[in-house]
Amino acid sequence: MFGNKLVTDMISRSAENGADRRAFLRTAGVAGLGVVGATALASPAAATGNKGGGGDGGGAISDGAILNFALNLEYLEAEFYSRAFYGRGLDDGLTTGVCARGDVNGGRKVEFKSKLVRGIAEEIANDEIAHVKFLRGALGGAAVARPAIDFTGAFNAAAKAAGLIKDGQSFDAFADDTSFLLGAFLFEDVGVTAYKGGAPLISSKTYLDAAAGILAVEAYHAGAVRTVIYTEGLSDAANKISDARDSLDGKTDLDQGVSQGKSGRINITPVDGNAIAFSRTPQQVHNIAYLNPAQGVRSGGFFPAGTNNEDARFTTT
Repeated sequence: MFGNKLVTDMISRSAENGADRRAFLRTAGVAGLGVVGATALASPAAATGNKGGGGDGGGAISDGAILNFALNLEYLEAEFYSRAFYGRGLDDGLTTGVCARGDVNGGRKVEFKSKLVRGIAEEIANDEIAHVKFLRGALGGAAVARPAIDFTGAFNAAAKAAGLIKDGQSFDAFADDTSFLLGAFLFEDVGVTAYKGGAPLISSKTYLDAAAGILAVEAYHAGAVRTVIYTEGLSDAANKISDARDSLDGKTDLDQGVSQGKSGRINITPVDGNAIAFSRTPQQVHNIAYLNPAQGVRSGGFFPAGTNNEDARFTTT
C-alpha cells in the first residue's frame, strides 16, 4: 500500500493547503499516521469473564473492555518513550496478563542533543509507564498482556504515507531529536482526542475522574511536543503528519497541524470553533493505530496482530 512511488510523489504535490491534501489522501485510500493514548477508563468491576474483559460486541460496552482498550494503547506509548529515553522497554512484570503477550519490533535509545527534548522525553516516558501501572492495578487479574507492537514497519509506512520519505528510504523515530519529535507528535494528539471521545462511555465516577486526569496529562504532553516542533522549524513535516493521520478517521476534520494560515502562525491547541478539543471514537482510534482507513480492519500498523481485546468494537473498526 505504501510502496508506490507515484502515490508518494502525488501526496507531496497534491495541494497547496492541508484541506486539499487530506481530500486526496482519503480519495486515494492511503493509510496515514497514528496513534495514540487511550479512549477511557472505567470500573473493572463491570468486566466480564471473557478474555480481555470484553464481549461478543453486543449490548453495552463493559467497563472492563474500555479499561483494557486503554491499557493496550498505553502499552504502545510507554514502549515508545521508554525505549527512546531509557533504551529498554517495559519490565516483563508490566507486560503479562490475559491473552498472548506479543513482542516489540524496533526502538532504541535516542542520543539526544537538546537538553530540552531530552527532558521532555524523560518526563513523558515516566508518565506513560505510570499510566500502564495504574491501569494494570485497576484491572487486577483481568488486565490484558501487551500486544505485539511494530515500530519499524509502522513508522516507515506512516512516514511514506505522509510524504516525509520516498521509496527506498526509511524513517527511524529513534534516530535523533528531530525524528523523535515527529514520532511523538504522531502519537500525542490522538491520545487527547481518544480520551475525550471515550469519556461518555465511562460509568464509574471514580475512573471518570482518573480519565480526566490522564486526559490533562496527555494534553500537556501534546502541547509541549507541538511547541518544540514549531520552534525547531518542523511545522511543515508535522502538518503533513496531521493531514495523513486525519485521512484515516473518516470525512470529518479532527486534526490540525502545529501552524495555520499563510502566515504560519503557531497552533498549540488543536480545537474546534468553541475552543473545545476534538473527540475520536474507539473505531477511529483503531483505524489510526492500524494505519488503515477501511472498515472491518482487525490488525496492522503499530499493532500487527491487533489489540488484545475480545469485544469486536475494540478489535475491528
